[in-house]
Amino acid sequence: MANTADISFVHLGITISHLRNSISIFGFRIAFYGIIIGIGILTGLWIASNDAKRRGQDPELYLDFALYAIVVSIICARIYYVIFDWANYKNDLLQILNLRAGGLAIYGGVIGAALTLIVYTRVKKLSFFSLADTGCLGLITGQIIGRWGNFFNCEAFGGYTDGLFAMRIRRALVNENMISKELLNHLIVQNGVEYIQVHPTFFYESVWNLCVLAFMLWYRKRKRFDGEMFLIYLLGYGLGRVWIEGIRTDQLIFFGTGIPVSQALSLILVVVSTLVLFFQHRQIRLKSKGET
Repeated sequence: MANTADISFVHLGITISHLRNSISIFGFRIAFYGIIIGIGILTGLWIASNDAKRRGQDPELYLDFALYAIVVSIICARIYYVIFDWANYKNDLLQILNLRAGGLAIYGGVIGAALTLIVYTRVKKLSFFSLADTGCLGLITGQIIGRWGNFFNCEAFGGYTDGLFAMRIRRALVNENMISKELLNHLIVQNGVEYIQVHPTFFYESVWNLCVLAFMLWYRKRKRFDGEMFLIYLLGYGLGRVWIEGIRTDQLIFFGTGIPVSQALSLILVVVSTLVLFFQHRQIRLKSKGET
């Protein structure tokens, strides 16, 4: 590993000497974070549109919905993040509008998308759960890709590890608020340059979500009721987030309680979606027995 590396996966032999987090076009800085989020949105729309065609639905419904949902989701993702990280914004309120610096909470975006879909389906007189079954395929696709924006921002990482996927980051690239005492105790110094070595939790979540998407694409032809795919998404994504959130160092904490808010919300969603899936399938089995 080169001593001047900005980021390296020390056991995989991958080194990035000079990490850039933006490009400049005509003097205007465009963050890779935003570019990657945009790519994730477009890819998610493509996945959802293709599933709509498979189901005999009008893909334009999802494109129309997305025009509203994208705006509302970004706003809600920012609001969610700012609320639970208020200490870093209360003295400089203009920074709330600085999205180029990152700071979008996925759960806030999911909540925003769900609220938008509720309103959209009521206005259009459509089934919320039917559209949610297809929409969640696009949503998790966007999450798979969007997580890589955290890589370029050097955020969403975990505590110290020397495991296979250990990621070493130049300390100067990281927000000091994200560096835990544990990481400081394992600080690595090479030729006067300080590094932290962490779990790449953004990578874990991206791979986990890819596995959830693969299962959903396999299972979608076998679904038994409207809303089942949406519940599977909540269960699958929530399970991964419960684990991953527990090893992150930049958790959003629930108003000084010490409880990671996204981990708690994930656990609630896992329990609720599991129970609903269980009772729905139980009802289907009982109904099937009654008809035979």
